[in-house]
Amino acid sequence: MSAFSLKMDIAENRFFNGETSPLFSRQQAQQARRFHQKIAGYQPTPLVALNELSALFGVQKILVKDESRRFGLNAFKVLGGSYAVARCLAERMRLPAEGLARGMLDAPAARATAGRITFISTTDGNHGRGLAWTARELGYPCIIYMPKGSEPTRRDNILALGAQCSITDLNYDDTVRMSWNMAQEKGYVMVQDTAWDGYEEIPTWIMQGYMTLATEALEQMKAMGTLPTHCFLQAGVGSFAGAVVGCLAAALGEKAPKFITVEPHQANCLYKSAVIGDGNPHNVTGDLQTLMAGLACGEPNTTSWGLLRDYCSAYI
Repeated sequence: MSAFSLKMDIAENRFFNGETSPLFSRQQAQQARRFHQKIAGYQPTPLVALNELSALFGVQKILVKDESRRFGLNAFKVLGGSYAVARCLAERMRLPAEGLARGMLDAPAARATAGRITFISTTDGNHGRGLAWTARELGYPCIIYMPKGSEPTRRDNILALGAQCSITDLNYDDTVRMSWNMAQEKGYVMVQDTAWDGYEEIPTWIMQGYMTLATEALEQMKAMGTLPTHCFLQAGVGSFAGAVVGCLAAALGEKAPKFITVEPHQANCLYKSAVIGDGNPHNVTGDLQTLMAGLACGEPNTTSWGLLRDYCSAYI
């Protein structure tokens, strides 16, 4: 451990109380999965076995979900953004969430009911790229802001999809606030993959979209004749981690694995919240510098925090 220090907090696992969140139930996961299956080019991404690494560590299997093949966008984030945009449009078009498909969103009468919409968001790269791709596919304008230190190549990838995109001189959380203020002022629809008090419905839809990944992985593991014992989840604000925890908890119950979140040292809001231990989410501030740009987030998602607080066994 000479190259870096490891900080881990072990939590009391209050996981199996006989209940899981209705927001991340098997029904919600199946509904999101059916939507994604109707998108042209949908294929489950591979679940890759790292056999040499598992042999090195003396464990039966180490499996990694390879999201580099998701709709040609090299990231899972499009699962959340696409589903949230679809749910936003469905509400405006007075369409049912169940059985939602792109063809329904493209219908001229439905589009006329929805009216003029501009989507806006903050991103370190992948969420914004997925949102820009979705907006382009459905024919809506999209504005993306990125925090300081963002990789210009990621900005260029978003610009190539037809969205407006610029890098600010603010950190991630302050850029989120700037985008929110602009959305309020201009009447844009904010599609942000974090939640706070008063802004929770769209982030919940994003998290539900992420459950497609967990559902695929579970099917793939069952086809291998195995179930996970431990599930390591990267965490920024905790949206992805919370979605996977909620999905697998609902699907596996008492057979669910131990869940462990992994964060950068300087953006460890979940770890900090676990250490304080008062049951509430806590923020970290500053530049949040880390090579893992997509995890440079200092404020926990209020929707996912309860899942991660109660279901996780450890925070690293």
